[in-house]
Amino acid sequence: MTDVARAAGVSVMTVSYTYSRPGRVSEQAAAKVRTAAAELGYAGPHPTARSLRRGRVGSVGVVLGEPLEYAFDDPQAARFLAGVAAVCATERAGLTLVPITGEAGDVDRVVEAVVDGFIVWTTADDDPVLDAVVSTGRPAAVHGGPDRGLPVVTIDNRAAAAAVGAEAFARARRPAVISFPLDRARQSQVFPDPGPSTATFPITRERLAGYREAARRARTPLTVAVAERNSGAEGARLAAALLGGADPPDAIAAMSDELALGALQAAPDLAITGWDDSEAAEQAGLTTVWQSLHDQGAECARIALGRPPSDDPPEWRIVHRESTTRRGP
Repeated sequence: MTDVARAAGVSVMTVSYTYSRPGRVSEQAAAKVRTAAAELGYAGPHPTARSLRRGRVGSVGVVLGEPLEYAFDDPQAARFLAGVAAVCATERAGLTLVPITGEAGDVDRVVEAVVDGFIVWTTADDDPVLDAVVSTGRPAAVHGGPDRGLPVVTIDNRAAAAAVGAEAFARARRPAVISFPLDRARQSQVFPDPGPSTATFPITRERLAGYREAARRARTPLTVAVAERNSGAEGARLAAALLGGADPPDAIAAMSDELALGALQAAPDLAITGWDDSEAAEQAGLTTVWQSLHDQGAECARIALGRPPSDDPPEWRIVHRESTTRRGP
């Protein structure tokens, strides 16, 4: 900058203002600076150095405990990230995806991330990246849990599961749940009425507890098929496996619309419910839980950028459609 100032015949401060506060420099002086900079091959202050001076890098880090392509393939993650991106655009902040592999380097990857704050996508109680996020001292929000003294943005999953489970199991004698993974191992398996405590993912645990309440009110046992990933193909596969078993279900509650829509393909005559109220759920006539993952993503982004959490919990409601009103034994 000193060399540019000398060549342009202006002060070093004028060179600095040309790049950082152009409104404080006359057009004539700015033109001299740009001409001298071009001749000397000076591209302007380095963004990293500028961010160090400000104490802010202008980016939010989203910690994903999934393969990176998950952010683009999974409709739930896409809606959530759209809400994050909307706030980042308004605040002129960047968005950095920090994928987690389950390996020892995850903690270092989080701690070394050049971001102003973190958003942690739903993870398990024993995930070490949560402690890594806390250790940075930067603003952070966790979507869905668990709680590590950080703000958690989520609906009342237990109450919502009990309500939609009541819809799914109203006339059932052998209800089943197609569940999200129980833990970070993400193994697909079938359980006869497992206790919610078997799940280390808080969202899975709370929803299992709610579905179990609904089944107990209906005085029926509950079978749970655990999905490896959230997809229609996985929902269809698990529904077919349940139907081919010795005691096939007569109603299915799925933890996502994607799993439920797959189950509808395999079991079109059963009462089936989903979760999230996607466009595909509306088109298929699927009874489901409505929530706005977009709004929850936006709330997480505001917290990660240093805003205080909202006092109002995210809303949810049951959307009644044909998949339960016209089906059942």
